[in-house]
Amino acid sequence: MSEPIRVLHVLQRMEAGGTQSLLMNIYRNIDRTKVQFDFLVEYKEKQFYDDEIESLGGRVYRTSVREDLNVFNFYNTLRLFFANHREYKIVHVHPFTIGYFCLRAADKAGIPVRIAHSHSNGLVRNGAYVVKRGLQKIYPWHATDLFACSEEAGTYLFRDRQFNVLNNGIDVQQFKANDTTRAMMRHELGVADDELVIGNIGRLHPSKNQKFLLHVFKALREYRSNSTLLIVGNGDLKQELKEERDALGLHENVRFLGNRSDIAKLEQAFDVLVMPSQFEGLGIVAIESQAAGIPTVASTGFPEDVEITPLLIRKELSDSPESWAETVLKQINNPLRHTDTSQAIIDAGYDIKRIAKKMQQFYLGKYYDAELNQ
Repeated sequence: MSEPIRVLHVLQRMEAGGTQSLLMNIYRNIDRTKVQFDFLVEYKEKQFYDDEIESLGGRVYRTSVREDLNVFNFYNTLRLFFANHREYKIVHVHPFTIGYFCLRAADKAGIPVRIAHSHSNGLVRNGAYVVKRGLQKIYPWHATDLFACSEEAGTYLFRDRQFNVLNNGIDVQQFKANDTTRAMMRHELGVADDELVIGNIGRLHPSKNQKFLLHVFKALREYRSNSTLLIVGNGDLKQELKEERDALGLHENVRFLGNRSDIAKLEQAFDVLVMPSQFEGLGIVAIESQAAGIPTVASTGFPEDVEITPLLIRKELSDSPESWAETVLKQINNPLRHTDTSQAIIDAGYDIKRIAKKMQQFYLGKYYDAELNQ
């Protein structure tokens, strides 16, 4: 084969998020002489991973649906796109909000392999809930194959239809506990040796529940005044969260670090990762933290699949901030903290090299089947 096959991934944008992290992990580890990734996104603004995608040989196609929210124009844009890009035999769609329209347009264009992927096990109950729930139900209608990041995420979105679970893999060796890296990152962050560092990684979004986390941290400081909360990520709630932080008198103790490209190193600086998400399809950060030997307290919004080692404890969101704070304090003394747990992550099926090979074989198999059936 002289040229690699090209797989089109459809996402909202290639920001620093969990789904995007998974795709980039796969993209870095596939044989790109055989399979290349391209991306069609909803936003025109340049995003976190765009430069890396292009450096790896991928293309990013931008649409304007997020500017006008006109799904009819968006559908026509998709029809024209597929008419002008006959090279795609595989379209892999990730956001359910636009998924139905993308898969329908791909179906009408005669694209033989159309994948719907579930990355979540819940929805924020706000004003858009009813519309989004409806979009979830019609999302897989034109799909030929279904994927999910966990059993729970697949059952939630696809009900009784058959789906494949694709683990949110990571580069396990990159996250292995390392005392030298830990000391270096804490020094870089200006954190004292005896300071308790609580970490949180994710979009600043209602589903990630960082406002509740601020109240947990407020309660925690009643026990450990020498503590710092590091919140990693960007999002629409940044200003609101800063105002909540200041109202709680935590201005000097809570730092917003924005998006970071050194997550594997940064996590080493944490004493405990706290993730009180309302829901998570899987939660790749919780896999990374366990690989890094970081004690973790996650909500039951995370599926059971995430419990790989005793480093992670799941906790009910109905519990009080004080109860969460007490659990965090207990996790400080977790006997596995900052130890090498990489083999447990590999054994559980989260090694990205194996996952990338699996997806490469899947794409190639589907592509050649489509070629034979033409």
